[in-house]
Amino acid sequence: MNALASIVKERAQAARLVVFDVDGVLTDGRIYLNPEGVEMKVFHARDGLGIRLLRDAGIEVAVISGRKSPVVAQRMSALGVAHVFQGQDDKLPLFEKLLHTLGVAAHDTVYVGDDVIDLPVMAAAGLAVAVADAHPAVRRAADLLTTAPGGHGAAREVCDLVLAAQDKLPAHMRPEA
Repeated sequence: MNALASIVKERAQAARLVVFDVDGVLTDGRIYLNPEGVEMKVFHARDGLGIRLLRDAGIEVAVISGRKSPVVAQRMSALGVAHVFQGQDDKLPLFEKLLHTLGVAAHDTVYVGDDVIDLPVMAAAGLAVAVADAHPAVRRAADLLTTAPGGHGAAREVCDLVLAAQDKLPAHMRPEA
């Protein structure tokens, strides 16, 4: 294992909170509007299961999005994600407030982003992750880059990484299974 992989594993082992951006991370970043102006988004089912597995393993999950969307509130409610913050142009103060509320240190967090609005939180988090198709500045700032693009299983990669590092993968998902 190289030095970077060792650091990523160590930080994933310490994770008590995983925070996801929404547009471009949990979705592919496209926003669909029907003729009546109703917004639609596409979420990947595997990402959703990964989020549920994190929660089942006792790891807190939150989303912080720059945009407001009833679709996001609905999806996160279905996944049991209690910490949902939308319309946040400046995500860092909210991230810090969330840490205080949950009693979690910044170095015990993972943040997954895709665009420059995510950079301040990525710099504060213990493990900064960028999705494969993230903005170049975000990819450069990341400790880890997913192989999948946003909305296509990238979040699940992060969930599985954290669960594996903490030896909390369900038995049927372990490599030896």
